[in-house]
Amino acid sequence: MLNWDEFDSEDTTTAPAPAAATKAAPTQADREQEQQVAASIEQACNVDDADSAAIARAKAALDSLDVEEGLEELEGSAARVNVDAKQMINCRADLNQLVPFKYEWAWQKYLDGCSNHWMPQEVNMTADIALWKSNDGLTEDERRIVKRNLGFFSTADSLVANNLVLAVYRLITNPECRQYILRQAFEEAIHTHAYQYCIESLGMDEGEIFNMYHEIPSVAKKAAWGLKYTRSISDPTFNTGTVETDKELLRNLIAYYCVLEGVFFYCGFTQILSMGRRNKLTGVAEQFQYILRDESMHLNFGIDVINQIKIENPHLWDAAMKDEATQMILQGTQLEIEYARDTMPRGVLGMNAAMMEDYLKFIANRRLTQIGLKEEYPGTSNPFPWMSEIMDLKKEKNFFETRVIEYQTGGALSWD
Repeated sequence: MLNWDEFDSEDTTTAPAPAAATKAAPTQADREQEQQVAASIEQACNVDDADSAAIARAKAALDSLDVEEGLEELEGSAARVNVDAKQMINCRADLNQLVPFKYEWAWQKYLDGCSNHWMPQEVNMTADIALWKSNDGLTEDERRIVKRNLGFFSTADSLVANNLVLAVYRLITNPECRQYILRQAFEEAIHTHAYQYCIESLGMDEGEIFNMYHEIPSVAKKAAWGLKYTRSISDPTFNTGTVETDKELLRNLIAYYCVLEGVFFYCGFTQILSMGRRNKLTGVAEQFQYILRDESMHLNFGIDVINQIKIENPHLWDAAMKDEATQMILQGTQLEIEYARDTMPRGVLGMNAAMMEDYLKFIANRRLTQIGLKEEYPGTSNPFPWMSEIMDLKKEKNFFETRVIEYQTGGALSWD
């Protein structure tokens, strides 16, 4: 992962562009072959007696097609891309040329995401259904936690996906990063599918769960906080290129990667995974385990993107922007603390709201330092070391004694 502390100043040295390869002069045989190809294409374009009226119209329409018109938007499209011309934002190099890579880490994350592919239907929910339907299988506090978390997450991943598809993908001007963003967007769809699968399997009231972000204040506030950072950049006319618009994109990336995926998910994931560790709702917990693996990679990708933008555009990371980023993470932490108190009015699953507050402050410190800011909760420790064990896993692990390591794509459990 990129570390902003490693870069004291912007490296303004530009590597010389590689010399263009010398193209050999065409031979007589080459010229004859080109003539044959041109004649063959012309013959295919001609309208003949066997063509219907519709086919004739299609051929006539293509006769007037201006091949240059569609390429005008791609500045520099006539030239091969030099890796030094690639940038995270405001890049003028052809975005359709994937290689050469500038950010190898982005491509590796795309490959890792593909290796970790899974689908919700692969998880057996039979035991969860029996437990949920039994009268004494779960306490009311445990049921409250499950409902609140499915209510929030079923909306949150849709908000993240919308932000990626409608705004971030268009504004990040690097093709290997865009490739990962496409993978992330698909994974967000899988996550929303997983929550729906859990809700349907357990026979919950779908209207209640999916509308929770309208009806439950602690859920609604988190959704509303995230949405305000999407409004401007999701406007199709919004473009980066000025200090203020570049900062607006940077705010969005911090809001969605560092806060929505980097803070807002942690209370709920800890609660559900704690349930799985107690052999309760192990199917739901297994799905959350897969989702956590994906989200950890999303988070690290987003932090790398943020830090790379800072490296390439140090003027954006001024004192005002640093203060604003700090405030965003602190606000997100406060909202998640309120959510923890709402979901856990009493101690449950070996934890309580006070312990969760300490954990969220511990997480907030990490998010701050990951983007080069100072800790705001000094001395805070992690009350749930078993969560760090999951997050820091370096090898495959059969966490819930399920089929996690029993099939190829779902088994690459590396949650850095």
